[in-house]
Amino acid sequence: MRRTVAGLVIAGAMTVGAGVASPVAAHPQGDSPAGFASKVTAKGVMRHVQQFQKIADQNGGNRAATTPGYEASAQYVEKTLKKAGYTTERDYFTFEREILDAQTLTLAPPSGDPVSIEVDQMAYSASTPEGGITADVASPTDTLGCTPEAWDGVDATGKIALISRGECSFTIKAATAEAAGAAAAVIYNNTDGLLNGTLGEGNTVGIAAAGISLADGQVLVAAAASGPVSLTLDVRSHVEASESFNVIAETAKGRDDNVVMLGAHLDGVEDGPGINDNASGSAALLEVAVKLADAKKINNTVRFAWWGAEELGLIGSSRYVADLAAQEGELDRIATYLNFDMIGSPNYIIGVYDADQSTYEAPVEVPEGSAATEKVFTDYFDSIGQPWVDTEFSGRSDYQAFILNGIPASGLFTGADDVKTEEEVALFGGTAGITHDPNYHSPADDLSNINVEALGIMSKAVAFATYSLAQDTSAINGVSGPGDQPGKPKPGKGHGKGHGHGKGHGHGHGHGAPGHWDKAA
Repeated sequence: MRRTVAGLVIAGAMTVGAGVASPVAAHPQGDSPAGFASKVTAKGVMRHVQQFQKIADQNGGNRAATTPGYEASAQYVEKTLKKAGYTTERDYFTFEREILDAQTLTLAPPSGDPVSIEVDQMAYSASTPEGGITADVASPTDTLGCTPEAWDGVDATGKIALISRGECSFTIKAATAEAAGAAAAVIYNNTDGLLNGTLGEGNTVGIAAAGISLADGQVLVAAAASGPVSLTLDVRSHVEASESFNVIAETAKGRDDNVVMLGAHLDGVEDGPGINDNASGSAALLEVAVKLADAKKINNTVRFAWWGAEELGLIGSSRYVADLAAQEGELDRIATYLNFDMIGSPNYIIGVYDADQSTYEAPVEVPEGSAATEKVFTDYFDSIGQPWVDTEFSGRSDYQAFILNGIPASGLFTGADDVKTEEEVALFGGTAGITHDPNYHSPADDLSNINVEALGIMSKAVAFATYSLAQDTSAINGVSGPGDQPGKPKPGKGHGKGHGHGKGHGHGHGHGAPGHWDKAA
């Protein structure tokens, strides 16, 4: 998620489970959260993950929004839910999607043929003129380019700024380079792989900005140290109207004025099948929904959402919450929201969104009740002796719209492109010095990219939290019992068709947040 999202554990700031067994965990059988969690197995969740891989294989290798792969994924979710007894709804929305017209970066060496460099235009970036911009490279004195002082003494006027990722947002880097006179900005990664980034919707940067890999960036830096380096950057795009949808289903049982909502984004990026990101969360949510259909008694309605167009800027969840906000009392009915985005990372952490801000200060106002929602997960992990770490509660996945509208939230995350620390290895195993998911947003995010152990741990936590809150949310909002309300119509189940507009990026740049969606700036 899109960003420094994984909890970085350091001495004296480490948050881990104490391993003290709770009365609930000691009696896993019967009608209890632990008993329900025992019914949700990694094997059952993996059956759904395998189906999502099969769907991608049959539909051009991906399950991205507006593609046949997304439609087939939605049909699989709907079919599975209907077989379990749910009534499903497609919640449609329209948006403006950014379509690439050109995306090239060419190095003109002193001699020999031009060299093509893989490049990715940042979401919400301005376009170059047709044919691109040809100019020499200029770099800030500290490589990072986050402050005007970094450009002191550097002649950047009319040149292409070459900047390293790190320390500040891409928006700040591009805007600072523009203020120094640069005609465009190329930002190179600080870890392996092509840099996919975003300037964020509504930015005021007037120059084109694009990302390249660390290796290509180092080549250009070395070449520029020996003399002038000329580049031609041609990145252009336009927007066009698109339509997608969320899949929504909820339990028939449970009080209608106290809804527990859970969500996972169903779409992936265009570059691959999107199995860890986010067939993992979608599959866990689906298996929990199927098992919950057999529950004899549920006090609160549980509503499940498989979000569309998350990879294009959290569009599906944002549209959904906006639609609810337009209907009197609908937001008030939601007790809390739980988000599951990437829960099977190969080099995993067991991360819980830090809603109580015990490790990370959130960049947004955290709604009251969020800390109690987080505590459902952390108490569960503590009860079974499972170590866990805080992960930044930054609003950079589908819970963003909920917390911005005052709805308590938390969730789970096993890591994306943050580098695993030695402290995390001590807690969870794996390999230090590489990212939690080395195949994040790549064609290699396939079935082999799932850590089944992590998926199993997290899926049971999803199940435990779901069943706990289905029975009682009093710690979150003071509401408890009674249970079913037979014969009472459920208001707001049909949310109609969303008609708002927003811009998404046609080639997917992670999980959005205003001005900075990338998971590690």
